[in-house]
Amino acid sequence: MEKPSPSNSFITLCLGINLCSSVTIVFLNKWLYVNYGFPNVTLTCVHFIMTSLGLEICRRLNIFSPKSLPIKSVLPLSLTFCGFVVFTNLSLQNNTVGTYQLAKVMTTPCILVIQTFFYNKTYPTKIKLTIVPITLGVILNSCYDVKFNIVGTIYATLGVLVTSLYQVWVSTKQKEFQVNSMQLLYYQAPLSCILILIIIPFFEPVFAAGGLFQPWSSGAILVMLASGFVAFSVNLSIFWIIGNTSPVTYNMVGHFKFCSTLLGGYFIFRDPLHLNQTFGVAMTLFGIILYTHFKLEEQSTNKLLTKV
Repeated sequence: MEKPSPSNSFITLCLGINLCSSVTIVFLNKWLYVNYGFPNVTLTCVHFIMTSLGLEICRRLNIFSPKSLPIKSVLPLSLTFCGFVVFTNLSLQNNTVGTYQLAKVMTTPCILVIQTFFYNKTYPTKIKLTIVPITLGVILNSCYDVKFNIVGTIYATLGVLVTSLYQVWVSTKQKEFQVNSMQLLYYQAPLSCILILIIIPFFEPVFAAGGLFQPWSSGAILVMLASGFVAFSVNLSIFWIIGNTSPVTYNMVGHFKFCSTLLGGYFIFRDPLHLNQTFGVAMTLFGIILYTHFKLEEQSTNKLLTKV
């Protein structure tokens, strides 16, 4: 029996939860990095530990019932997640922030290509064209800081490819296994956590200064736990959004979060916001509004056709 489609109001609520929690976690993580020097990949591992614990609590409260899945089926999803973490971090380490942001925006067209050629999914031309102002907006935001080098470009390209594949699989695996977001994340979160624990020593200290097992202050632990709690909301809403809408829609939310983070950094941390960045934010938001309008128009047309 096919499950009923979620209402637009419920989708909007979940998008709002994801937006608020994602922006919150960015500032919590930035606080950890700036004030405590907390290691990046290690924090990702903490996030998935908290997500796993949160899902286990939900299971015990009968909020969802786990569905038995073979580990080998979930492993590709967990591996692409780890690849996404590793390559995006290596991209950030070997590129300027502007180049890193420019590479990230390429995820959306990459997803379109993967879904079109490998999953036979078609998108209207007007939907594809909304990517143009969004990409131009990101370029305006980062053009002052775009510099290319061979190693950085390789890492950025691999990061875009693996991230795109991960997001596509988050959608397709839910349909393939006939599971909901909680049921799939219940397996992926602990498996990803184990894989990240294996790669941490290659990128960050473990027992030395700045490592996970150094004696952190109570303030750092408190912010870390808060970040992990919010990460549970972020991870769960990501799976829900992609599973019930599409990876492209989730990326549009991501672009909106980028604008919100930029504006939040200006108002909260007094980060400089140049005129070209202001125009970039406006252009990106314009593309997002166009995409939302076309998707709602498409949904209305599909509902009318269904009734007929």
